[in-house]
Amino acid sequence: MGPGRVTKAPLVAMPVIDVPFQRIAMDLVGPLERTKNRYQYILVVVDYATRYPEAVPLRNATAPTLANELIKIFSRVGIPGEILTDQGTNFTSALMRELCRLLRVKTLRTSVYHPQTDGLVERFNRTLKGMLRKFVEEEPKEWDRALPALLFAIREVPQASTGFSPFELLYGRQPRGILDIVREAWEAQETRVQGTVQYVLRLRERLRRVGEFAKRNLEEAQGKQARYYNQNARLRTFQPGDRVLLLLPEQSSKLLASWQGPFEVIRRV
Repeated sequence: MGPGRVTKAPLVAMPVIDVPFQRIAMDLVGPLERTKNRYQYILVVVDYATRYPEAVPLRNATAPTLANELIKIFSRVGIPGEILTDQGTNFTSALMRELCRLLRVKTLRTSVYHPQTDGLVERFNRTLKGMLRKFVEEEPKEWDRALPALLFAIREVPQASTGFSPFELLYGRQPRGILDIVREAWEAQETRVQGTVQYVLRLRERLRRVGEFAKRNLEEAQGKQARYYNQNARLRTFQPGDRVLLLLPEQSSKLLASWQGPFEVIRRV
């Protein structure tokens, strides 16, 4: 099939992950306007199981900087089993490959012709950039100072795909936010203190229940997404020896792509 006529293939959802930070999606936002603290980029990490996001301001996007920030994130949430990234050279450098090898992390690459693989982090990027634009209209060079507050707001909002907030899925409880502080001041209630052992047991049971419920919601959401996407889709299969064109990102910009090839199919994976 030539570049003139493109028929979309059915959407194939990635397997649902129910273990927090077993699989993460990672992307780089920028360059943005340089802040007063000389930050220009944002390293974005989103957990597939809980939708819990991390967004770290960076002064540069070199491989050593990315590796250093990833280690900081892993020290808080644990080392993931899989990392999903795009084909950017920042994530395919020798240093990043060696880091993943040492930590026994499997790397997955997105592609422009597999749209189901990169939607999670792309949606988060759009949300984050939209919030940043509104938050720093008067002080565009202070977007890095707004990141923590915006992240907290995103983390405490329930997700349609899971039915829970990312914070609750990760920690097993709702965060104490601004509205809670206002309510406590209004009601003048004292926080009830539970025994440590009792709290841990209740927390583990709650995490188990909400995890199972969130997994069911994710599977249902993926099913709805696939049914909508596949309405006008046609299944295509290729055999070894077939010659195909690939829609690949251009080196000048990851937002642009062009047909390249033809390439020969070596094997099906």
